[in-house]
Amino acid sequence: MPLHHTSGRWRLGLALSLITVFMWGVLPIALAVTLQVLDAYTIVWFRFLVSFCLLAIYLAIRGQLPSWQKLRSLPFWLLAIAIIGLALNYLFFLKGLQQTSPSNAEVLIQLAAVLMGLGGVLIFKERYTIRQWTGLGVLTLGFVLFFNEQLKVLITAQTEYLIGSGIVILGAITWAFYGLAQKQLLNQLSSANIMLLIYGSCALLFTPVASPEKILKLLEPQNFSWLHLGMLVFCALNTLIAYGAFAESLEHWEASRVTAIAALAPLITLVAVEVVSAIAPGLIKLEHITNLGVLGAILVVGGSIAIALGKQSSSRRI
Repeated sequence: MPLHHTSGRWRLGLALSLITVFMWGVLPIALAVTLQVLDAYTIVWFRFLVSFCLLAIYLAIRGQLPSWQKLRSLPFWLLAIAIIGLALNYLFFLKGLQQTSPSNAEVLIQLAAVLMGLGGVLIFKERYTIRQWTGLGVLTLGFVLFFNEQLKVLITAQTEYLIGSGIVILGAITWAFYGLAQKQLLNQLSSANIMLLIYGSCALLFTPVASPEKILKLLEPQNFSWLHLGMLVFCALNTLIAYGAFAESLEHWEASRVTAIAALAPLITLVAVEVVSAIAPGLIKLEHITNLGVLGAILVVGGSIAIALGKQSSSRRI
């Protein structure tokens, strides 16, 4: 099977990656609020179902739904890896988030980006320059410094917190499998068509364990909450926008570089936590960033830029 090659439009890939990192950065906060009223299975089911319906309508209007002939040519074992990988990632991240904090869950999930980046090097023969390997080292050091307090908590944490962290790490591993399978599937279908199949399949997988009546209950006058309904809808739209941008970015940029930009998501999370805590005290626990954490943030940004832009070709186009 031939390996997928990017279009070379790296500026477009970078822009799409930045959209992805912002949406992923604010997502843990929205999920943490939604988990106050709904269970993880129902939230995951709703996110996949809404994303599938909206994307299906969009593709139908544009006449871009996948044909049966194209579907028959798909390597279904690879599609199954992508479906199961993303389904488990969504579930594990939510289950882990229930027992940890948004910032801790976000830093642990970054293992996914590292694993997919290394997978891009090993499987797709993407090569790192010395500058990029140095950038990876700087990025790693930056995360250690930036999340110094969270790492201390992990070492001294209670059993529940540690179990939650372990579940998030499992989610990171399954996401790496999804990402690599998704990239290879681009040889057969467009990114939008692939995501349509994945969204629909994942929605079906979670239908038996979801509780739609809990969502309907939120619409009752005595239970109605603009905050929780708004966060639930945002989580669903976040899925469509973030993964649509991510999938399309892989069409134009190497997996190792896309995931390097994705590593910036924890910084977005920490800033978002600060903003939300200022607007609505008590809704989300406020994170206190030390001077060491600020230095770590600078190193993370510098390392990500070094990895993403460390090797450019003059033949690339917008």
